[in-house]
Amino acid sequence: MMYGLLKHAIFRLEPEQAHRATIGGLKMLPDRPIPNFDHRLAQDVAGLHFPSPVGLAAGFDKDAEVFSAMLGFGFGFVEVGTLTPRPQAGNERPRLFRLNEDRAIINRMGFNNQGQDAAAERLAERNPERGIVGVNIGANKDSEDRIADYARGVERMGALADYLTVNISSPNTPGLRQLQDEQSLKDLLQAVGDARGGEGPPIFLKVAPDLEDGDPERIARVAIDEGVDALIVSNTTIDRPASLKSPKRKEGGGLSGRPLGKKALGALRAFRSASGGEIPLIAAGGIESGADAEARIRAGASLVQLYSALVYNGPGLAMRIAGDLAQRMEEEGVDSIADWVGTE
Repeated sequence: MMYGLLKHAIFRLEPEQAHRATIGGLKMLPDRPIPNFDHRLAQDVAGLHFPSPVGLAAGFDKDAEVFSAMLGFGFGFVEVGTLTPRPQAGNERPRLFRLNEDRAIINRMGFNNQGQDAAAERLAERNPERGIVGVNIGANKDSEDRIADYARGVERMGALADYLTVNISSPNTPGLRQLQDEQSLKDLLQAVGDARGGEGPPIFLKVAPDLEDGDPERIARVAIDEGVDALIVSNTTIDRPASLKSPKRKEGGGLSGRPLGKKALGALRAFRSASGGEIPLIAAGGIESGADAEARIRAGASLVQLYSALVYNGPGLAMRIAGDLAQRMEEEGVDSIADWVGTE
């Protein structure tokens, strides 16, 4: 109800202004107590205990400023970033667009962030008992050695994160997705593994939904062989579905929100088939309801992440989805969310 009252005022602001105002407001609020989740929602993935499968995707809390606040809003885990070794301004504004008619977002932010050192200071002060916080790492746009940037990210952020996400899926850093090529991916994951060593946190790999024939099989096999702990499927898409109605639909960048749902679900199914259940999957893209989350879980995802849907539904969405999942499990007599994984 509160978000419904605020939404009109927020939508009068330019999208990036609105986002910064939201982050500023959250920083001023005292931390809310962590909700008591239905026990059936809990499961262990990659050696971590998740009290709810509903997580906050990277991109909302780029600089690790409000992760504690968002855990209080009912997210089972929060992923901060993307963080690069050095601060960078990102792409020129405007670079964030609401497609209100489509309940979608287009962004071409370009990994704008204050850098890993600034985020590390905030993460060093967090209370681990509040919940799981992952750190999404990337490479600087002007880096001469992007693989080395990822290795530095592991070394700098590994001790401060419950898990690390290697993000090679953004369409807004030229050439970044080329790291999904087989040999480049092997080199990258070997460097990340070496930087982590034997005591570091789990490593997740975030992949793009814009796939060629054979990509899921190749990427999944390399990830499994190199010891990746989970795959996040997927990021924004460069595709523009014919169904888009908003006049902003022709803006460049990655499309997220409701129109991404079908493609993201298809990518998830492809990676589930390619991996044969050998590696946990985390679904992202177009999730805005309990039914969406259930569909992803049944298609093979152990966890789900959302972000764009918050723009249209408000921060209470995570708890609503968790509640819907728990109710559906009760109706079906399911004792653990893990029993749904891959039952499509």
